[in-house]
Amino acid sequence: MNKDVAIVGVGWEGFHPTSVDYSYKELIYQAANKAYHDANVDPRKDIESFISVAEDFFEGTSIFDEYTPDQLGAVLKPMHTISGEALHGLISAYLMIRSGLFKIVAIEAHSKASNIKSITEVTRYALDPILQRPLNFHPDFVAGLEMQRFLHQSQCSISDCSMIVQKNRYNALSNPSAAYPMSLAETKLSEDDFLAYPLLESHIAKPVDGAIVIVLANGDVAKDISSQPIWIKGVGWCNDSYALEYRNWGELSYVQKAAKMAYSQSQITNPIEGIDFAEIDDSYAYREAMTLIALGFADNTTIRGLIREGAFYPDGKLPVNVSGGSLGVGYLFDASGAQKTVEAVLQLRGIAGARQLSQPSTAIVESWRGVPTTSSAVVILSNQRE
Repeated sequence: MNKDVAIVGVGWEGFHPTSVDYSYKELIYQAANKAYHDANVDPRKDIESFISVAEDFFEGTSIFDEYTPDQLGAVLKPMHTISGEALHGLISAYLMIRSGLFKIVAIEAHSKASNIKSITEVTRYALDPILQRPLNFHPDFVAGLEMQRFLHQSQCSISDCSMIVQKNRYNALSNPSAAYPMSLAETKLSEDDFLAYPLLESHIAKPVDGAIVIVLANGDVAKDISSQPIWIKGVGWCNDSYALEYRNWGELSYVQKAAKMAYSQSQITNPIEGIDFAEIDDSYAYREAMTLIALGFADNTTIRGLIREGAFYPDGKLPVNVSGGSLGVGYLFDASGAQKTVEAVLQLRGIAGARQLSQPSTAIVESWRGVPTTSSAVVILSNQRE
C-alpha cells in the first residue's frame, strides 16, 4: 500500500460565462495538455487510470466516461465516472493510488453551463418527486430557508453576507482566470432583489464554463517527476439526509464529519493553528460562513465579529477564498472543488502571482454538491511531505 500521494500536475481552461469557441471536449483537451505538461507525463505511457467527474443530467448524456477518453489520452485505459463533486473524484484517485494498484491517476472535471437551457429545471429534478417537486418552487428557495436559519442562530445579518460577496469578488481582481471580479460597495449589493428571502441575487455565484485536469502520483513517482509536489495529507467525505424534512438545518453536520475524517488523517488537532488558508464552498455567500463554523474556524457566537473585522481577507487571520471563490471566479457546478484545489496548489507552490500569500504550508479545500444535497468533501494539502 502506498502511504504518500501527491498532486503533481494541474491544468485548466476558462473560466468564462460562455465559451462559444470551444466544445466541452475541447475545454477538457486544453486543460489536459496543460496538466500533463505541468506533471511531466505522457498520458499514453505514464497515466494508468482516469476519472471523469460528471452529472448525466447536466451533460445530457449517460455513461459519460465514454465521451472523455479521446481528449484525455485515455483510449484503452481504465476509466470511470464519479457522479459527484470534483473532490469526490480526487479522493477516488487518491484511494486508487493508496491501494497500490496504480502509480499515476488523472481526474477531469468541467462545466459547460452555457449549453444548458434551464439549469433551474435540471436542478429541480434533485428534489423529492412526491412531496417537493409538485410544489414547483425554485431550488434556491431551499438555500433561502437554510440562510434564514443560519442568520437566526448566528445573529449575522444580510449585510454580513454581503461583506463575503465583497471580499470574494474583490479577491478575484487579482485572479486573471476569474469571470466576475469587481470592487463593490455594500450599498450596491443591498439594492439587489431578494430571490428567496433573505437570499439576495448578488449572494448567488453565477455559472461559468471551464475544465480542470489534475494528475496524482504516489510518493516515489511524485518525487522523481515533480519539483513541487503537493502532498495530500488527509481526505474526508460525508452524505447526510437527502430529504429536506429530516436534515439538521441549524448546522452543516456532514461538513463537520468530513472535516473530522480529514483532520484525523492529517493529525490536525486544532485547525485554527494547523491551517494557513482555506478554499471552501461559497456558491451562496452565507454558505462560506456556515462552512467556516463546520470546519472549526469559528462558532455561532464569533463568526459575525470575524467577518466584520476582516479576518478572512488575504491579510487576515485565516485567508478564505483568495482565488475569489465561486462568487468571483464563477460557479463550475461539480467542477468547483477542482478549481479550489488548483488555487491551493498554486498557493502552496508559491506561484499564485498577485494574490500569493506569504509562505503558506497547509491548506484546506472543501466542496459541497449544491442544492438540495447534503454531500460534502474535504481535502488537506501541504507542500511538506513529512
